[in-house]
Amino acid sequence: MTPNPLKTQADRRKERIDDLAATAGGSPSGTVTGAGEIEESPGVSLIASAWRRLRRNPVFLVGAGITLAFVVLAIVAPWIAPHDPTQGLLLDKVRQQSNPIPGSEPGFPLGADNRGRDLLSRLLVGAQQTLIVGVGATVIGLVGGLTLGTLAGAFGGWVDSFIMRVVDVMLSIPSLLLAMSLAAVAARPSQMTVILAIAIVEIPIFARLLRGSMLAVRSSDHVLAARALGVKQSAVVFRHIIPNSLAPVIVQATIVLATAIIDAAALSFLGLGNPDDRKPEWGQMLGASQEFLGDYPHLAFYPAACIIIVALGFTLMGESLREALDPKSRR
Repeated sequence: MTPNPLKTQADRRKERIDDLAATAGGSPSGTVTGAGEIEESPGVSLIASAWRRLRRNPVFLVGAGITLAFVVLAIVAPWIAPHDPTQGLLLDKVRQQSNPIPGSEPGFPLGADNRGRDLLSRLLVGAQQTLIVGVGATVIGLVGGLTLGTLAGAFGGWVDSFIMRVVDVMLSIPSLLLAMSLAAVAARPSQMTVILAIAIVEIPIFARLLRGSMLAVRSSDHVLAARALGVKQSAVVFRHIIPNSLAPVIVQATIVLATAIIDAAALSFLGLGNPDDRKPEWGQMLGASQEFLGDYPHLAFYPAACIIIVALGFTLMGESLREALDPKSRR
């Protein structure tokens, strides 16, 4: 764009300001040259910008790699496990006095437990059970939190006050203590009681986060414009407020997955999980190793290492997602 000599300096300045305003309002982004001209370039969405940052972030790549490996192993575990995790294939080598835990040997690289069951196979199949508990608890907690957060953020008033006071009470209790109390109330410990106990603990986290995000979006210009045009309250909530409030909640769900896996392992370790050891789970294996911890620490080391690594993977990935989607951290 060549400056018109017939235009005054004020006119040219006004044109440049209008171009910059149009660019900021959603037109293709651009840069201003030394001559005051605007070189246009294609605009980039927040998601695309976040992905560009994530794929160059080694922390995210490490976390995503760990998470992907865990999910794939959990899915294919029944097919790649070298032995049936319920079969005591080395039971004839178990000696309560001299050799209660068979060591490693060909075909059994990690050895066996006190019932002669292959430890490697139980770790692989245990990954599947751990994934089921973590994902199940997070999904149920997410749905419950979204429901309460939507009611509080959309209606406000006494509805918001009542829900937030309940949430405050739940958040005032340590999460693991609350989960233990809920799991202990169940008449019979099972995998489902663990999932429900952890999910209930996670509901107030999602509810408060969504409510705060909705309050911020509710006062934004496009929501105020929709209300000024007479759009129904339900349409404003479900078409404008909720879709623009979900990003931090989805990111938080990734981080909560790590907490859910740790809490599930803790409940199983304390004997509040599934008592049926034919379905191995890492926390359950960790609890069963207490009897032999002094002489055979590897029984606790392997499941504990798996729990720590998987929780670290979800945490690294979630924190990287949070930073990439946070406008304050963008440079």
